[in-house]
Amino acid sequence: MSVIALIAAGAMGANVGRKFVEAGFTVLTNLEGRSEATRKRAEEAGLTDASWPDIIRQADLILSIIPPSDAVSFATHLLEEFNATERPDSKDPLIFADCNAVNVVTIKHIAGLFTGTPITFIDACIIGGPPAGSAVPIFYGCADPKDVSGLTKFEDTIRKSGIRVRVLDGEGAGISDASALKMSYAGISKGVTGLFTTMILAAHANSPATSAALLQELGDSQPDLLSRITRAVPAMIPKAYRWVGEMEEIAGFVGEESGDIYHGISKTYARIERSLKEKNSDVDTLKEFVEAAKRQG
Repeated sequence: MSVIALIAAGAMGANVGRKFVEAGFTVLTNLEGRSEATRKRAEEAGLTDASWPDIIRQADLILSIIPPSDAVSFATHLLEEFNATERPDSKDPLIFADCNAVNVVTIKHIAGLFTGTPITFIDACIIGGPPAGSAVPIFYGCADPKDVSGLTKFEDTIRKSGIRVRVLDGEGAGISDASALKMSYAGISKGVTGLFTTMILAAHANSPATSAALLQELGDSQPDLLSRITRAVPAMIPKAYRWVGEMEEIAGFVGEESGDIYHGISKTYARIERSLKEKNSDVDTLKEFVEAAKRQG
């Protein structure tokens, strides 16, 4: 494989694309209707703006790294573009990897769109932050057992970029395993951050004295949690808008009753997104708690 198409050039996508460019791949993306900030990010990463017909004709692998709420509509659009474009006979089958944080019902629906088509579908997920320096995330991938060769090509291509990759295979492995892993992992890691955020805001809403006592008690009896708060909460604030939909996907994965936990955390992240837009006191409250925690530590 020599040509990768990466949709879209967000913080994760652009930096993943950069790793492929540095490894010698041609990386295409479609910037139609995208902001100047996105265009600049793509340019700095070495990504090449391309039309959809050019992407369909040239790409060996398409990676979808977009908000989970857009995953189905993008997959549908991709299939429409594929059906409307003649792909050279000399090209190997196109591989499409959905790398988004969607639940198992959603990923199975997306996979079903490609059943009976020439496109090889990979259920993938990314765990970890955008590549930065020597730090890289890890891709997990799985596929229908009949698509094992496409899964092997996906694995080999990701590995050549310098990004870590693991294939989920073995007895019972198939579509939904990677997405289920992402739901489980993010449900723990981002779920805990949501709980931190919820309770810091609730304590402060009761009174500043409650908030101060919470900080003191965490420092005395749960120093590891307090240390995590100082790292996780500030990192969450600019990403909260992306985690709203992800929490809803996790709620669907968990199922009724217990899934209500994640509906609630989704509302917490929506609250932080709203605070950033409206410039109300919630974000300031979190930042002040974190700064006080750092001083206490």
